[in-house]
Amino acid sequence: MTHEIRLAAEDDFFGWLPLFEAYCRFYETELDDAKALIVWNWISDEHDPLQAALAVDDEGKPVGLAHFRVVPDSLAATKAMHLDDLYVDEEARGAGLGRALIEFVHARAAEVGAGGVSWITAADNAVAQRVYDELATRTTWVTYEMSA
Repeated sequence: MTHEIRLAAEDDFFGWLPLFEAYCRFYETELDDAKALIVWNWISDEHDPLQAALAVDDEGKPVGLAHFRVVPDSLAATKAMHLDDLYVDEEARGAGLGRALIEFVHARAAEVGAGGVSWITAADNAVAQRVYDELATRTTWVTYEMSA
């Protein structure tokens, strides 16, 4: 089966939603209708930095997603991309779609700046890290979070 990687379009909501729901379940985060609509509105708003790419199968069904945004890289005085979310449907895994989505984001980064992409993942997400280690350099940076 072949897949296309493309930017999400206005009419992709109902194809995107089950993927985002599964992504939220994977990270044990509750997704309600309001949160889903807020995120989709960010993706749909050309003035919001959040964008989405979808991996779509031969029948037009989205089977993978990547949420990403342009971020300034002040140390390099350019712009790069931050990959916020990456998810491939369990039945579509093993076909290289996660890699293809990251490469799509990397190509978009090259269009806006130096072409760099950064992301974080859970320390116990070993399956994804095998792919990430092939594509990118694992850094020594430590992530901190401050609650609202």
